[in-house]
Amino acid sequence: MPNSIFFTYLGEKLSSMKITYSSEKINPFGGINFVNKTLENTGVFQLIDNELGKRPAQAEYTYSDIFRAYWLLNFTGGDCAEDITEHLRPYLADIKGIAVPGADTLLRVQKGLATEKETFTTDKGICHEFNVNEHMNHLMVKQLVHCNQLSPSNMEYTFDYDNQFIPNDKYDSKRSYKHADGYFPGIASINNMPVYFENRNGNSNVKFKQEDTLTRAYNLLKEFCIPVKRSRMDCGSFSKEIVKVVEAHSELFYIRAMRCDDLFSKIQQVKEWLTVEIGFKQYEVASIQYSPFGEDKAYRYVVSREKNTDGQCNLFSGDHYLYRAIMTNDNEKTNLEVVLFYNDRGQSERLFDEMNNDFNWNKLPFSFLHENTVFMIIMAMCRNMYHFLLGYITKKVDFVKKTFRLKKFIFRFVVVPTKWVRQARQDILKVFSTKKYHQVIQ
Repeated sequence: MPNSIFFTYLGEKLSSMKITYSSEKINPFGGINFVNKTLENTGVFQLIDNELGKRPAQAEYTYSDIFRAYWLLNFTGGDCAEDITEHLRPYLADIKGIAVPGADTLLRVQKGLATEKETFTTDKGICHEFNVNEHMNHLMVKQLVHCNQLSPSNMEYTFDYDNQFIPNDKYDSKRSYKHADGYFPGIASINNMPVYFENRNGNSNVKFKQEDTLTRAYNLLKEFCIPVKRSRMDCGSFSKEIVKVVEAHSELFYIRAMRCDDLFSKIQQVKEWLTVEIGFKQYEVASIQYSPFGEDKAYRYVVSREKNTDGQCNLFSGDHYLYRAIMTNDNEKTNLEVVLFYNDRGQSERLFDEMNNDFNWNKLPFSFLHENTVFMIIMAMCRNMYHFLLGYITKKVDFVKKTFRLKKFIFRFVVVPTKWVRQARQDILKVFSTKKYHQVIQ
């Protein structure tokens, strides 16, 4: 019989509340059964094992067991491998037909997937450390193609690239110009989904060997016949070598130009500016032709300027405007359309917010850069699968929205009490809710 207790408290009136305990095996994260079933139905776990191969004969867990455990850990609110051992393993093990490894196994297998760091020393004696994990990047893109999140038939893909500083105090992290220790990885994305990732240490300038990074990213997409129509990058990609690579691998490109005296002298000659509204603010836009890097070839520069509202004179321009320029080979879009299209890369920059706060890039588990690369790609794959889940589940039920961040998805979908019961020689999942969860797997 369940135990019962009573207690009283003083408020506006004397009251009592009855508490009863039960030993029934209830899973508070019952929605994870539907998440796991949806992922299984895609065949993505079989894809992982096919791509990474078999583990040694004595190994108790497959590679897909490792990936599945990490992803389901994340979808139940865990933020480190130790959460499996300390808190979540009983609830994940409640899912029928899966094996749940412990934290030590999760971490050990990831280390086995790591590749060695590459070191480059400049003429000034600066040591740059990079980590390129081709196998994991190949798996990430293959997963996207397998789940039809990327398709060779789509000819309108926009390729975004950026570097994100990840502050940390790992054993091998180095000092950045941001006055903190950490890593400075480069991430390429399409439709706000990571498609390529390279790790680099915090002291490496974003332009250093970026043309090699981009070449590897474009070539990986070519391997899967994923066309890139447009490439979009900030001024960290504004260099002669980088522009040459971008132009060779995409039909159109849009790169924020860096300021220089010669360019600004050309801008000062502009007589006609068109006033437009962007984000409820007034700007003026114009175009010029300009040959960067001391070359003969000219490109279109779309220039926008915004009046400085604080009344201070701009020391660089000598007037009361703030100037920005976008270098492009697109001669079809209007000036406003170019600016709006470039500004849309802000959507892709929100990817880093998700990766850091929803998918634990701000809680790296290892002491070394090359091992953390594996974790970060696994989490990028988890993030891609999360958006696949949102797209699929929102078509089945009305209580999940495509705009949900992970925390809201966990509260609205994953957190629901369930219990396995045995009836007529069958295991049946009993869901303690009136929400139509069964529609997800129909």
